[in-house]
Amino acid sequence: MERDSEFLVKKAERATLRTCLRDKYRLPKSEQDANLMELAGDDIDVPEELLKMVDEDATEEEEKDSILGQIQNLQNMDMDQIKEKASATMVEMKSKAEEKCCVM
Repeated sequence: MERDSEFLVKKAERATLRTCLRDKYRLPKSEQDANLMELAGDDIDVPEELLKMVDEDATEEEEKDSILGQIQNLQNMDMDQIKEKASATMVEMKSKAEEKCCVM
């Protein structure tokens, strides 16, 4: 019986971690995980290392989503590639405008 209860607690810990990851990545919740966590009660103890990993990932995601993260992404991009893409877009817009407007 002890072994079964320990196994149930381990399963509940895994379910808790899955729930944290689902919340982080906005995935649908699992009813099975919720039931496992209810059965285990207060005995759930997720290892701190795993919680730290989830928290670190969450802060990295927040940094990437922030304006500063976007600016840093721009710094890593190839400027020549950006210039080529911008000029190609301008040429395309100009040609479409010429097609539609005979004054241009």
